[in-house]
Amino acid sequence: MGIGLNIDHIILIAAILLLLSIVASKTSGRLGVPSLLLFLLIGMLAGSDGPGGIEFSSAGIAQMLGVFALILILFSGGMDTRWESVKPVLWKGVLLSTLGVLLTAGVVGAFVYFLTDFSLVEGLLLGAIISSTDAAAVFSILRSKNIGLKGRLRPLLELESGSNDPMAFFLTITLTQLAVNTESSIWAGVISFFIQMSVGAASGYLMGKIMVWVLNRIKLDYDGLYPVLLTGLVLFTYAITASLNGNGFLAIYIAAVILGNNNFIHKKSMLKFYDGQAWLMQIVMFLALGLLVYPSKILPVVGTGLLVSFVLIFIARPIGVFLSLSFFRMQIREKTLISWVGLRGAVPIIFATYPLMAGLVKADTIFNIVFFVVLTSVALQGTTLSFVAKWLKLYRPENQKRKYPLELELTDGFHNELVEVQVPLDCTAAGKPLVDIGFPKNALIVMIERDKKYITPNGATIIEPGDNLLVMTDSPKDLASINSCLGINML
Repeated sequence: MGIGLNIDHIILIAAILLLLSIVASKTSGRLGVPSLLLFLLIGMLAGSDGPGGIEFSSAGIAQMLGVFALILILFSGGMDTRWESVKPVLWKGVLLSTLGVLLTAGVVGAFVYFLTDFSLVEGLLLGAIISSTDAAAVFSILRSKNIGLKGRLRPLLELESGSNDPMAFFLTITLTQLAVNTESSIWAGVISFFIQMSVGAASGYLMGKIMVWVLNRIKLDYDGLYPVLLTGLVLFTYAITASLNGNGFLAIYIAAVILGNNNFIHKKSMLKFYDGQAWLMQIVMFLALGLLVYPSKILPVVGTGLLVSFVLIFIARPIGVFLSLSFFRMQIREKTLISWVGLRGAVPIIFATYPLMAGLVKADTIFNIVFFVVLTSVALQGTTLSFVAKWLKLYRPENQKRKYPLELELTDGFHNELVEVQVPLDCTAAGKPLVDIGFPKNALIVMIERDKKYITPNGATIIEPGDNLLVMTDSPKDLASINSCLGINML
């Protein structure tokens, strides 16, 4: 920060930037622009090249903030991942987040090597940094325009975006070492990859089980300490995994998925807490990265940035997606949409700080190119996502989430779960009374929302298209049978 700023000024500046970001996120949906793009622009305007004039040039601090933020964002996303949704697309997601990332990095690296003055390792490093996707902006746009994706595309994209950062991180670190020390062995990097992924997966699974056990066994005097306890366990998971030469990001995501798919004390309030923390971390991360960049330094790399953006969006990403998914039966239009939903977010910018910290000769150029590619990706793909989904006929109307008059926080020993089920227009159960649809015995329709009115159902109640059913079930796993009896096609 600039010289002469005391702690009061710093807090005031931070508060103003946060409030501006919240206002920006409120209007971003109406403009069709992803929130993260506005967060970055606010940071750039507040920086030394903008009217704000805040001097911030510490890549180390930005990297530290970014890693900390990414830990909490991945954890929040993992807790929201429903196993019954991702299980059918597990192997597709795994291949996209590993082979897809590798192919994307390789294709970008090859083009950069042949078309610029970058060496092969430097080109591959650039490709590795921008090889992972960011789904936060994608689904904020989908929600703002009330667009849902057909079939299992949404859980597949969620799984890919939550699990592809570890692969991109490994490639970035390995190639940075190769660029700095040309005598490094590539085979040592391959061995390191398997060690990092194996240790990360094992550590994440073990710590996820430990989190469930600890939360349900420990008796704290104050409820407010439970999120503090869990945050400590999350940070411990990352740190202990990294100290064992494992991939901490993978461990965090797996632990979060395991925790989120088990019952534990104060689960609903914890999910809300970490959702808020994830938003705060995204804003802080984007603002810090926006402050770090100098717009005047981006102008000289616009030509190279446009070339890399074109190769990434129209060549490398589609190649990675189509080859990774060639083992599965999928329609071309589905693969095309997945290719287009390849938005780059703040993670590549964080990864671009590693070459800066390592003192790589072209680190500044790589950082500025990465920043430009992220802006281009978000501006082009983010604003046209809903249009492309409609053009490919892979969208379905999705009502905005409604809040019921009574929101229940079930007691800790109460293992039932409330889920919201929307009755689509093509539902085969529409027009039939509840008594005739064979609703599962372990599920109960508590309330029906219809035309902004709330109905207490009985056996004679007729299901109508557009109804929103509040269903109490013994387990979220029963959702498949509920959709089946309602005639809702999830394929």
